[in-house]
Amino acid sequence: MIQAEDGGGRNAVSSLSWLSYLAVFAATAVAAPVSVRAEPSPQTVIAVVDLSGPFATRSQWKVTASQGPPINDPTGVGDDKVSGEINLCLHASVSGPCDPQLQTALGAASSDDLYSAPHYLNEVRVVHGVGGLPLLFVQTASVHSVDGDQIVLTQALAYERGADRFVRVYSHPTGRNNSQEVRFIEAGVLKGDIISVEPTANAPFGFWISVNTLARGSSYKQVLRYRSATGYGDGNPLAVIDSEMPNIEQRLGLWRAGSPLPLPAGACPTPHLVHMELWCR
Repeated sequence: MIQAEDGGGRNAVSSLSWLSYLAVFAATAVAAPVSVRAEPSPQTVIAVVDLSGPFATRSQWKVTASQGPPINDPTGVGDDKVSGEINLCLHASVSGPCDPQLQTALGAASSDDLYSAPHYLNEVRVVHGVGGLPLLFVQTASVHSVDGDQIVLTQALAYERGADRFVRVYSHPTGRNNSQEVRFIEAGVLKGDIISVEPTANAPFGFWISVNTLARGSSYKQVLRYRSATGYGDGNPLAVIDSEMPNIEQRLGLWRAGSPLPLPAGACPTPHLVHMELWCR
């Protein structure tokens, strides 16, 4: 057993979820802030996002998300239900077909695997990177496993004006129970980068921190990967990416000792470093 996150904190005790060991996954995607209803009726449309404005597309590109009826909870008994499957459709016209790149499963699993389909739409919005470059950013998740874990898939898509199409430039699956996070950085010296956090599999238990940068006209490329200073159960209430930000920026040559600390959003009383881990108390 290791000290790990259980649905939001790093102080609960949990074993590394089996979802952390699934094979490399494929993708699904959409864009722009929307609200998602919990358990809509059969094939209820839960989001329609016009992409023609944010991306100045040649065609009237849209993303439509619909959700099926609730299903029996695969970890429950009796009449327990969970949210229905979500279908994401990226299309260039009202009657146009769905772009096939959005039809792949969360995981490299058979079509009857309950954990291969998205059932939760965690985040859906248009983000802007360096130079104001817009990207479609989406995060979807599977049904929960017995220990409460999920497959969580994060994607980003860019628009190719010459071909009038959207292309996937980032796709990364994680679990949920062990403080995993994938974050698009919207401001500061790392603007436009995507940082991911995943637990290590051996002691001293910490996290693998990966930083990915988008090369214009290309996909995201990993520019940094290291083992964190932040550890499980260390009592630090900050998200791992926030506690590791000075460490990340120093390793990339963007921060040096004596400079103002890169602080998280919100209050951070008495910010200080402990072995390159940021604390706010």
